[in-house]
Amino acid sequence: QVELVESGGGLVQAGGSLRLSCAASGSIFSTASMAWYRQSPGKQRELAARITNGGSTNYADSVKGRFTISRDNTKNTVYLQMSSLKPEDTAVYYCNNRYYDDMYRYFEVWGQGTLVTVSS
Repeated sequence: QVELVESGGGLVQAGGSLRLSCAASGSIFSTASMAWYRQSPGKQRELAARITNGGSTNYADSVKGRFTISRDNTKNTVYLQMSSLKPEDTAVYYCNNRYYDDMYRYFEVWGQGTLVTVSS
């Protein structure tokens, strides 16, 4: 089983920065992509940023230019650097990993979520 452990959430003032980390442990043969989703109260979970195994990235329009997703393949870790934070970025941020095991079966796993609160 693959487990995702997130860290880095917290309280920050508007305009500030935070960096989220998500480390994957377990039997991963090949990672397809890693991503960060977020969910605000009363809203659906939405994609914030994704990075593929090849390094391609895509971002939600609302975070483009402010958030940067990156990964360390040697550590099976994905990061989300968040800058110029706004109160509307307040949400629980979830790490997501899509991967193949050694039998080339496809899996998708989620982290437990980390709360980011941006005060005005």
